[in-house]
Amino acid sequence: MGLFERYLTVWVGLGMLAGVGLGLLAPGVFQVVAGLEIAHVNLVVAVFIWVMIYPMMIQIDFASIKTVGQSPRGLVLTVVVNWLVKPFTMAALAVLFFEHIFASWVDPRSASEYIAGMILLGVAPCTAMVFVWSQLVKGDAAYTLVQVSVNDLIMVVAFAPIAAFLLGATDVTVPWQTLALATMLYVVLPLAAGVATRHLWLRSGGLPRLARGVAALKPWSVGGLIATVVLLFGFQARTLIDQPLVIGMIAVPLVLQSYGIFALSFFAAWKLRLPHSIAAPACLIGTSNFFELAVAVAISLFGLHSGAALATVVGVLVEVPVMLSLVAVANRTRHWFPT
Repeated sequence: MGLFERYLTVWVGLGMLAGVGLGLLAPGVFQVVAGLEIAHVNLVVAVFIWVMIYPMMIQIDFASIKTVGQSPRGLVLTVVVNWLVKPFTMAALAVLFFEHIFASWVDPRSASEYIAGMILLGVAPCTAMVFVWSQLVKGDAAYTLVQVSVNDLIMVVAFAPIAAFLLGATDVTVPWQTLALATMLYVVLPLAAGVATRHLWLRSGGLPRLARGVAALKPWSVGGLIATVVLLFGFQARTLIDQPLVIGMIAVPLVLQSYGIFALSFFAAWKLRLPHSIAAPACLIGTSNFFELAVAVAISLFGLHSGAALATVVGVLVEVPVMLSLVAVANRTRHWFPT
């Protein structure tokens, strides 16, 4: 591992502090950047995520995708956890904490909005960032691509019905433009660029040229992650300072959900005897969230300054440090799984 990857937790922590500091010192700059969006997808964040994902897409060997059918259990695990378990455990934890444990500190209307925001996070499994986590655990890049692609296809038809059921409503509006644009920006375009680059490098210098190119781009990938963290924390700097207690209360069930889903997935993957390169990404896909979609739906349903929108933003804030800790767990337990 290079210097950037080895101390990634340090860089992310510094990025969080830098984001909050810059957001307080120059809020106007972040407001301008926040306004650069299409269909609730921020274009600047999209560029940084694209930079983050593109080097990983170069490593995907399409010839190996056909072997996914020889090991379908990892794909089944991803689908079951993401769509039959995760949304319902998130809803249960949200209700437990905000209708019972934290009920005396939160008014009923705010509590219901916080619950709604957390439910939207639970129904939106990760699309883009999982490529980062997969690389950090040395996951099978081709298998991860298939897992994410299947996830996206299911999301198109399952997101609205599950969200409507858990929210107790029938008029949940899914911003299809957001879903389509985010999938195009975070999966299709970087994948196409990665395939073209891989083909070019293999033709010009074979595997050695490919290896040199991937190594040279790795710092850019980590840089994209840090830049994304700085922006996200800069956008929410004032909220973090003004409402620390509420943010802490929302963070508790979100963190418990993340570690609980990971533990359940990890145990299932271990019992299924999945190879670590398939098991680790499968567990991390279910643990992280497609925060762009969750934030967009929360804003469209409840408003920009609603408790639901705040809950989805808190999901963004806790995800990176939690996911880094789970990456560390996955790497340290590699010997538990067959190679």
